[in-house]
Amino acid sequence: MKEKLLFDPYPRTMELILSPGDRKRLESLFEVISWDSGRMPSGTVEKSLPDVMAVVGQTDLPRKRLAIAEKLKAIINVEGNFLQNIDYEYCFQKGIHVLNAGIAFSEAVAEISLAFALSLARDIPRNDRLFRVGNEIYGRKSNSDSFLLKGKKVGIIGLGNIGKALLRLLKPFGVSIGVYDPWLPGNHVIQMGCKPESLQDLLETSKIIFLVAGATTENRAMIGEAEIGAIKKGSIFILTSRASLVDFTALIERLKKGDIKAAIDVFPEEPFAKDSILRKLDNVLLSAHRAGGIPEAYRLIGEMVVDDLELITKGLPPVRLQKANLEIVAKLASKPVK
Repeated sequence: MKEKLLFDPYPRTMELILSPGDRKRLESLFEVISWDSGRMPSGTVEKSLPDVMAVVGQTDLPRKRLAIAEKLKAIINVEGNFLQNIDYEYCFQKGIHVLNAGIAFSEAVAEISLAFALSLARDIPRNDRLFRVGNEIYGRKSNSDSFLLKGKKVGIIGLGNIGKALLRLLKPFGVSIGVYDPWLPGNHVIQMGCKPESLQDLLETSKIIFLVAGATTENRAMIGEAEIGAIKKGSIFILTSRASLVDFTALIERLKKGDIKAAIDVFPEEPFAKDSILRKLDNVLLSAHRAGGIPEAYRLIGEMVVDDLELITKGLPPVRLQKANLEIVAKLASKPVK
């Protein structure tokens, strides 16, 4: 007799994250109780919990609900964050695996972050806009602010999943890399071929700065007015992680001066204000929170979920998804995906 699985993936859908092959694998392992049109009703969740071995999705699981889920062995978030809607302490006490699939987006975000850096280093967005209105500039005169990535000093703020994926992509460019990550010991950063730096030193000396740290209770507006002011003229600032890490008012004021460039994929409120001056600045590349959300990343989520669930059914530990760490999850502060 198959184990039961609660599949409650909103805002994802089964069709989005599961290829036909992975769906077939999942259904061969479990009797799937699914809800694919918005949030699963509370009544359905509570009726199902006593019999399920795993929950896939962002279902609210406070202690009261977990207490009735006596067969539960795994909770898998497929949105990409460890949200504050689960009693993690209870899960650790009971040996319930709490996993998330955020790592599936790391390669996609790293690739587009590099693409943003290359685009701004070669002034591609501005020259494209000039060409479209008949004001293009030919040859060397169009390259007065352009430069090669090769040999430049790069700063990475946050050496998590995205930062590590970015390291691999930057290696062929022969850049020197400074890292600011207060959650990592300096020797670990050195072991990865980078130089541990203070945030101030990184901002003052880097030609390209990648902000790819996750949002926590400790780093809200960590890039404030003073930090933005410390970025040296002619540098590029890439934001592809979380908007809450940046004082957007201060960032906009610095960008209005025109002495740095920026690529921004995430915003304090989305959709972003239609009347923002950011939309009119030539030194800014804008992207509508699309860095990670490509079809391959979503299908990778499904593949990893089924792989790890299959291991768990065999009494083995999961190996592909990211595991919750009790000390870390208490500090995380990402907003749920809408």
